[in-house]
Amino acid sequence: MSNRLKIGISQGDTNGVGWEIILKIFSDSRLTELFTPVIYGSQAAATYYERTLKDYEKVKFNVVESAQRAQNGRVNLIECGDKELSITPGKPSKAGGEAAAAALRRAVEDLKAKNIDALVTAPIDKEMIQSDDFRFTGHTELLADTLGGTPLMIMTSELMRVGLVTIHVPVSQVTERLSRELIAERIEQINDSIRKDFGVVRPRIAVLALNPHAGDGGLLGTEESEIIKPAIVEAYEREILAFGPFAADGFFASGQFKNYDAILAMYHDQGLAPFKTLTPNGVNFTASLSEVRTSPDHGVAYDIAGQGIADEQSMRNAIYEAIDIVRRRREYAKWSAHPLEHFEREKDRDISVKELPETEHND
Repeated sequence: MSNRLKIGISQGDTNGVGWEIILKIFSDSRLTELFTPVIYGSQAAATYYERTLKDYEKVKFNVVESAQRAQNGRVNLIECGDKELSITPGKPSKAGGEAAAAALRRAVEDLKAKNIDALVTAPIDKEMIQSDDFRFTGHTELLADTLGGTPLMIMTSELMRVGLVTIHVPVSQVTERLSRELIAERIEQINDSIRKDFGVVRPRIAVLALNPHAGDGGLLGTEESEIIKPAIVEAYEREILAFGPFAADGFFASGQFKNYDAILAMYHDQGLAPFKTLTPNGVNFTASLSEVRTSPDHGVAYDIAGQGIADEQSMRNAIYEAIDIVRRRREYAKWSAHPLEHFEREKDRDISVKELPETEHND
């Protein structure tokens, strides 16, 4: 019980499917045997959406003032935002955005203070959440501002892991944002994350081209020869197993992606369109930060909000992935600390075994 991880969950936009998928997940009380959930959000919203669910057990919340008071074996709830919240399922509203922002800020503060071990975020509406107090294009940018560091977005599933060089950037600005230095940095980041967060000792990383047909020898663009390939060569010289650049269409269509531990795409839709097509219920992981944050791979889904039909599996996978990554990071930190000491201990054990006298056999 004392080693049970405390996982924070932010409610997301209260007019989207966030509360529905949270309630569906925790209608199974067995989950509290695996970890201690701390949900940041509106109890009024939870009560509202419970009425829309007919075939699920009602969740009994343990309302607490802080994450430190969260109890094992209970679904803990920290009340955030306006208690008189107006809820309009499926309809974007400033009230829904403000509720999402209040829950998210409280959760991120606790994540930074290490009051929770990881954070799983339900979807927000990036437009409705904007205010004088919230000027971020998404969760990733808020986390970077709060925790420091340069985040790397990785979409992960059992089939593939896809990282992005540029994240929430208009397509018209992608080319001007790309540079050999940025791509080299991203290759190093994804290599580091796949080792520490996913337990792959020597990751094989595929780097995608920017232009159709990988530029066709310069006929369709020179980014491949001028910035992408030099970054790959630089990474390889640092003993990172990076390969490419690969033309994105053929790379995914041929199944070539199955030969690599991670894929680095140049921009958002280049990586996420094939990922979401090939791997439903994937997970969004914000890598290269001091703390762990995951989320489902879908948005607020206003078109089905309040109907009780949203699929909770991606959110469930995001919770499980957050738990796994926290544990892998801790194991990596444990075994990579003072590596020479581990080596000497193992070497001494080998010597002591070899020097044992042979045992006589009486046949």
